[in-house]
Amino acid sequence: MKTHSTDGSLHELVEIQLRRLDLRYTNGRRAMVELLADAKGPVSISEIARQLPDIPRSSAYRHLVDLQNAGVVRRIAAKDEFARFELAEELTGHHHHLLCTICGRVIDVTPSPSFERSVTQVVRELSSQEGFCPTSHSLDVIGHCAECHRGLN
Repeated sequence: MKTHSTDGSLHELVEIQLRRLDLRYTNGRRAMVELLADAKGPVSISEIARQLPDIPRSSAYRHLVDLQNAGVVRRIAAKDEFARFELAEELTGHHHHLLCTICGRVIDVTPSPSFERSVTQVVRELSSQEGFCPTSHSLDVIGHCAECHRGLN
C-alpha cells in the first residue's frame, strides 16, 4: 500500500507541505513521519509515545495537529477515545478502514478495482444531486473486529 518509503522523497513532500503553513520540519516531526511510514497500520498516541519516548506526549499531540493541518497525517476514529493516526492517502496510496467500536482496532483494507469503480460511481451520483464536485473519497466501516465479535457471542 505504501508508495513512498522513508527516503528523501517522502521527507521532501512533507517538508513542502509544512512550509506552506510556515512550519519547520523539525526532528520531532520527522521522527513521527518515519514512525507512521513504517507502521503496519494507523497508530494511537499511546503507541507513538511508546515508540518515541524522547518526544513528550504534549509535543507529540502538537506535531500531529500540525501534520494534520498540513495534510500529511489523517486522524481516524470510531470513537474519540480510539483515535489513530496515519500518513495521508496522498503519501501512502488509496485504501479504506474497518473500525472496531469495542477495542478501537483499525484495519486497513484495499478493495478490488471493481469495488472502487462502484463506490466512485455512487459518490458521483450523490455529489451531482447536490452540485458537489468530489475530489476523493474514503470509506470507514464501523463495527466489531472478529475478536471482539467472538467475545459478544
